[in-house]
Amino acid sequence: MEHLVPLIEIGGIEFDVAAIMMVVISSLVVFILARLAVRNLSVENPGKLQNFLEWVVEFVQGIIGQNMDLKKGRPYLALGLTLILYIFVSNMLGLPFSIITEAHGNHIPTIFGQELIVKGEHEHLAWAWWKSPTADAAMTMALALIVIVLSHVQGLRHNTKHYLKHYTHNPNLVFLPIHLIEIVSKPLTLGLRLFGNIFAGEVMIGVILGMSWIGIPAMIVWQGFSIFVGSIQAFVFTMLTMVYISQSIVHEEDH
Repeated sequence: MEHLVPLIEIGGIEFDVAAIMMVVISSLVVFILARLAVRNLSVENPGKLQNFLEWVVEFVQGIIGQNMDLKKGRPYLALGLTLILYIFVSNMLGLPFSIITEAHGNHIPTIFGQELIVKGEHEHLAWAWWKSPTADAAMTMALALIVIVLSHVQGLRHNTKHYLKHYTHNPNLVFLPIHLIEIVSKPLTLGLRLFGNIFAGEVMIGVILGMSWIGIPAMIVWQGFSIFVGSIQAFVFTMLTMVYISQSIVHEEDH
């Protein structure tokens, strides 16, 4: 059975209610985890959650250190920590279960007084409310755009002369269109890579669920693989973020 996306229209703009809800839930989960980890900070007897968060901080410091001088990259530690935690939690949310609601008769549910939008003809109406936020292209592209815009702003702030010179003298002005294509392609590759991997994983879960009990072994294997893929994608997104920022703020003679 095909599950519909719960869309409502406000002011002529369509909103995916499930995606918005999952973005809020992901944010709350990360915020609560961080607050619990730092609630009873201790040097002599740290808790398990504090140990875990310290390990994540050191892991992100390692990512930054691979791309730029750690002293120069220290201001981006909070950004890297937020990205890796938020994307990892978002990637995991769609794995454990699914929430589906069905329409009874011809009654279409309403949200905030707005009737859900039904596009096309369907024999049976059912809406999927639970998914990974990163399985939504709008979400991943928004994250990618924030990162790319931030990297360019930081380049202009900290490395203005060499940042602009990279586009006009590398090797000369004739290659400016190629550099502009590079600027456009970065958010596309960053956002679509994350979206494609997580969306494909959730589509596969839906296919395996359609196999009934026969698919249980395959589901166990695929869930484990999805945790691996979700972790790798959180790492790749954070790593590329630091790569793009370092390319903008760090001056090298051959850059």
